[in-house]
Amino acid sequence: MNDSPQHIRRLLDDIYRAESRRILATLIRLLGDFDAAEDAMHEAFSVAAEKWQDEGVPSNPRAWLVSTGRFRAIDQLRRRTKFETSLEPLAEHVAADTGDETGFENEGIEDDRLRLIFTCCHPALASEARLALTLREVCGLTTEEIAHAFLTTPPTLAQRIVRAKTKIREARIPYQVPSEHERPERLDTVLQVIYLIFNEGYSASSGESLTRPDLSLEAIRLGRLLMELLPEPEVMGLLALMLLNESRRAARTTRSGDLVLLEDQDRSLWNRELISEGVELVERALASRRFGVYTLQAAISAIHAEAADAVSTDWAEIAALYDVLMRMNPSPVVELNRAVAVAMRDGPEAGLELIDDILARGELVDYHLAHSARAELCRRLGRAAEARTSYERALSLTRQGPERRFLERRLGGLSC
Repeated sequence: MNDSPQHIRRLLDDIYRAESRRILATLIRLLGDFDAAEDAMHEAFSVAAEKWQDEGVPSNPRAWLVSTGRFRAIDQLRRRTKFETSLEPLAEHVAADTGDETGFENEGIEDDRLRLIFTCCHPALASEARLALTLREVCGLTTEEIAHAFLTTPPTLAQRIVRAKTKIREARIPYQVPSEHERPERLDTVLQVIYLIFNEGYSASSGESLTRPDLSLEAIRLGRLLMELLPEPEVMGLLALMLLNESRRAARTTRSGDLVLLEDQDRSLWNRELISEGVELVERALASRRFGVYTLQAAISAIHAEAADAVSTDWAEIAALYDVLMRMNPSPVVELNRAVAVAMRDGPEAGLELIDDILARGELVDYHLAHSARAELCRRLGRAAEARTSYERALSLTRQGPERRFLERRLGGLSC
């Protein structure tokens, strides 16, 4: 057996990448504190780097790390209670269960991960705090990576995480999967957080790249984990939606990073494995008859994914699904997407009338995609002056490089 320092370091690096989020989730359950658990986990890995070289690698490295981290945390708490008597109850609580490392494995580490997801996405936390905490604790992204993704500074992002942890502690938010009657509301919050993470990765809100693959892939990883632990129809629906959208990523930009519209994409670049998996999940979710908005959106994406080209796309079926989605979850953005589908089904004039109604109500006036969609329909109708005005409005609102270049090319191609 190779127990050289280099071999042990490589092994621990591999275990950290594969298992650190599971180990952290279990330590949070055992210690009842996010920061103490993270300190304990890092301490356990440091101890392993020394002991495994002399004593050999344990048969169950993950359980060994959990056990070591827990007992190190207990030792630190006991030392601190000599100076802070307020910590005595916590130290006694943490030390009460002295099960061995095999016992920790049998506690159900996968359940710990599910508990962690629900805790990070608790509705008592502010929405931006849920995002930050989930990406930090469940996905393991650094503060700097999360701050970059959501256009804020690392100190601001770190404050959100600290406030979220403080809220969990002070409000005594339970570290548990909610009861069956609480689950629908809480699950919706979890799905919403995962969906927001995916959307930022699928179409970045700003910057010179259309996508953030690191974020979209993290969201899919979370979706797969949630599907494995809680295979509800809407979990299937969200995972399907993400897989079907992700399947098109390679075709959505040129080699130079410029935006390619869906109708112009080279469909041979679409990932057929992701499409097949996504379609199967959609069918399973629909068959349950307990589906919701994510499944309906996934069904729409599946129609796009299975069409040979834009012309043969079943726009009537897409418009009908948007009708159902509007009844289930009415919103101006859903209404806008429906208007685009109607334009493809009934002609640009019909779609333009619907978009003008949305904008006339004062809704989506600052949403660049509404003005971009209006401009496209005006361009197709030969109404160049109106198209120019709408393109310019969309250009003034977008903060993303590829979208700006696309709009500038469209403006340059107008005849007036």
